[in-house]
Amino acid sequence: MSNLAVNVVVIQDNKILLTQREDCETWILPGSGLDDGESVSQAAIQETKEETGLDVELTKLVGIYFRKSKISNDHIVLYAAKPVGGEIKCQPGETIVVEWFSFDQIPRPLSIGHKRRIEDVINGIGGGVCVIQDLTLPNFPNVDRQELYALRDHSSLARQDFYLQMIDGAIVKEYFEVGNV
Repeated sequence: MSNLAVNVVVIQDNKILLTQREDCETWILPGSGLDDGESVSQAAIQETKEETGLDVELTKLVGIYFRKSKISNDHIVLYAAKPVGGEIKCQPGETIVVEWFSFDQIPRPLSIGHKRRIEDVINGIGGGVCVIQDLTLPNFPNVDRQELYALRDHSSLARQDFYLQMIDGAIVKEYFEVGNV
């Protein structure tokens, strides 16, 4: 079964807002899965507020991305947004840094799949692109998220190093189902 999630590209003054995850210390766009009874747009606004402290106005539906991997199969609805209030702050247990970056200085490591989403917003894509992101992760064990965290916590590696080891050799194939870049 596929999961439904949202990501939000918040842009202000030609800079993009990214968060650094607590669990693997990679940079990502704000977002998450949907709560029961929540619309996709509500989830995008709520998750951005929770993870960054900022209130946002969604400005564009960019597209839908299908991430296919042995970790999970997720449909991600991507929005562009602008900040309209609030103050930047981290969400304990989830984000350790929230920071603005110019388009040409996106930090690494960036979570798999997020590069394409960021590029699509920067390049003005919007209104209905549908992308399949087929991930092959040769070093990734066939375990659920909790088992993966247990493996991480029992390894001698830092969180980010563990993540980078797991995605080493990853192959990302992208196919446009609707629209084109």
